[in-house]
This record gives sequence, structure tokens and C-alpha cells, in this order.
Amino acid sequence: MYKVNVDNKFNFNFEKTQGVWQLEGKDIAFDMIEINPRTIHVLKDNKSYNVEIVNHNVAEKTLQIKVNNTLYSLSVKDKYDALLHELGLDKAMSKKVSNIKAPMPGMVLNILVEEGQDIKKGDALIILEAMKMENILKSPADGKVKKVAVKKGVAVEKGQILIEF
Repeated sequence: MYKVNVDNKFNFNFEKTQGVWQLEGKDIAFDMIEINPRTIHVLKDNKSYNVEIVNHNVAEKTLQIKVNNTLYSLSVKDKYDALLHELGLDKAMSKKVSNIKAPMPGMVLNILVEEGQDIKKGDALIILEAMKMENILKSPADGKVKKVAVKKGVAVEKGQILIEF
């Protein structure tokens, strides 16, 4: 069983039993040909659909697909995700972050957040220059910035706290 959310608006239940796909408990028939690893052609109810995988995040189980040049964002949950949710373990597995530390010695080129700012997982926080390369440090989880512990243009050591949550 797969629960698919489309564009944070629509929810669908898919399941494959005995080689037959079902949508909301009803059999669906379609033909599909793989054009390349990121593109498929689907024929359903005498209608043609070109489906391209634009972005796929395996860890977060999200996809961006383009169907006949229309972009959709998908989030997919399987039976194991449902079980973790039922047991209340999905919240326990989310990362609790208390601070962001410098992964290497370097120079703070830019600070992209302010104290009190709400941030989402993946948001850029700080640009750190190390070994003549710019490194963008991103948030590993949702949170709120309590304190920015460094200033722009300051040299930092590996392990030094840059931002507190």
C-alpha cells in the first residue's frame, strides 16, 4: 500500500496485489513504456501521458514529476511509514538539532539567517569558506534560530558553534 500526496492537496491510495495496480481499491489498467531511466510513456483510457522524473529525494520519499509539461510534487508513504506513525515512532525519529557547528576550519563569508527566524529543513544558514571553496551549511531539521554565535568575516575552528536552535 502506498499513500501518495500530490501538491499538498490530493491524497491517493495505491496498491499492487497479484500483479494488478489498484487506486482507492479499484483496479486500474494502463500500459507503460520506459523511454529512459527518468522518462516513461503511459497509455490509459486511450490517452497518452509523457511522465518525466524531474527530482527524486529517496531519503524524504518525495518526487517532482512532469506529466505532459505540468509539474507535480509528490510525497509517498509506504506501509512501513504508516506503521511507524501508528506506533508514534515517526516523531521520535525526526532530528532534534540544538546547534550547527563548523564542519571544518574556515571563514564565515555570509550569514543567511537572523535570531528568532523560523527555518525549515534544507534552508541555507551560513556560507563558510574553507580551502578556497564556498560551503553552504544547511539546516538538518526545522527549527527556530535562538542565537547566531559568529559574525561575518570571522575565522572559525572545526567544531565551533555557529548557530544555536
